Amino acid sequence: MSLQTVSRVINNEPNVRPEMKERVQASIDRLGYVPSIAAQRMSGSRSYLILAINDRERTIADWRERIGTDWVDQMLLGGMLTCAEHGYRMMVELVDTHNDHVERELSAMIAALQPDGVILTPPHSENPLITGLLAKRQISFARISSLEPGPGIRLTLDDDGSARKATEHLIGLGHTRIALIAGPEEYSLSGWRIDGWLRAMQDAGLATDGLCERGDFSFESGLKAARRLLDSPDRPTAIIASSDQMSLATLEVARDLELEIPRDLSLVSFDNTPIVKFTQPALTAVDQPIAETISRAVELLINQDKIAMPTEPINVEGSLVERASTGPVPAANGG
Repeated sequence: MSLQTVSRVINNEPNVRPEMKERVQASIDRLGYVPSIAAQRMSGSRSYLILAINDRERTIADWRERIGTDWVDQMLLGGMLTCAEHGYRMMVELVDTHNDHVERELSAMIAALQPDGVILTPPHSENPLITGLLAKRQISFARISSLEPGPGIRLTLDDDGSARKATEHLIGLGHTRIALIAGPEEYSLSGWRIDGWLRAMQDAGLATDGLCERGDFSFESGLKAARRLLDSPDRPTAIIASSDQMSLATLEVARDLELEIPRDLSLVSFDNTPIVKFTQPALTAVDQPIAETISRAVELLINQDKIAMPTEPINVEGSLVERASTGPVPAANGG
């Protein structure tokens, strides 16, 4: 076999016969050959690296509390498995979007790693400084949970539709006072979830005044929001919380007030991290397709030279997993 053929196989180029690819790969495995990434970069070819950038402050805070790491876990699951299928590697870096030096930090990171593509998670996916820098350097990137016009591939996790599903599920159980604990305003997905909840309520002719509180996805913020809702004289009979941590907080507040779930209060969570399966009762939750969404982003970035990039947002639908925390509206107050 020729050196050119070997090179084409190593660089994962198209139009190599399967039998030839198998012969070359067998020789590579036998010899224990590992491609030199440095040499590939010097020759101007791909680095075979996809870089994912996550929010530093929130990620580190969750790690220190040993909570809320499922987003990162699912991101690694979807991204790393898909990268491995194509002979790529995935690296996750943490960046503080509020840092005054974010442009310099990101520039140094890009220069050192030379990724073939970048995945931006919220809030970075809607930071014009970050997206503008990547576009200026002609680095392909995907924006997760962003519908803002501009450069990059846009992918969403159907937050609007998922909130609507959760609300309609509760309406179907007879609830009319359904509250939402939304996330912070800096995340567009928080607004989308409010939109989905509002539409479902309005379509059913139900009032929403005084039924929406905000948190920041943390347990502590969930305690405050749930307390405000449940201390009301006309409290809701059902609550949708925009994160599992805020749902756990709502569960605690309900117990403090001697409200039994789901007899006195139905509860739906967002995220569906493993912990909600083991609460008492187990929580009904929106299962967000994080792994699938990141996998789609990786596929598009890897194949950017082979297929036309989508110009419209890609919407990956979530699902509602029904468990024991939702039930019929309490008969005593009729909803």
